[in-house]
Amino acid sequence: MNLFGLMETSGSAMQAERMRAEVVATNMANAETTRTESGGPYKRQHVVFAANQVPEGFLHLLNSASEPASLSTGDTEPDGGVHIAQVIEDSAPALKRYDPGHPDAGPDGYVAYPDINPLTEMVDLMGATRAYGLNSSAVQAEKGMITSALDIARS
Repeated sequence: MNLFGLMETSGSAMQAERMRAEVVATNMANAETTRTESGGPYKRQHVVFAANQVPEGFLHLLNSASEPASLSTGDTEPDGGVHIAQVIEDSAPALKRYDPGHPDAGPDGYVAYPDINPLTEMVDLMGATRAYGLNSSAVQAEKGMITSALDIARS
């Protein structure tokens, strides 16, 4: 893998963490949503990451070594990066709160609310933000290495 491949790997991780942060923000925004298009309360969502498959074998190594170094067009996932495999709904049951005056209250006076804990969502958001920042630092370090290599080549 060349230096540009390392940037692509960090870039794929940054994209995945951005999506994770967006899902957490959606969860927090819908923490009190008692009615969705499907009729029930909002269900918390989780992002599932998966590693990109690294092709193995002599033929792949030969082909990658013979190709000229170029920037990726973004059509394929980088070798060794991550991607979002799926966004899944939480299977936890809804929380029941007694509120007979609520428009979504059942005949017993209880309203079904999403099982979303703001503290858990904030921890997830902090994790996504931290991972995004670390990958950004890795890209900056890689850019510094490329600049240093170009400076050495000029001398």
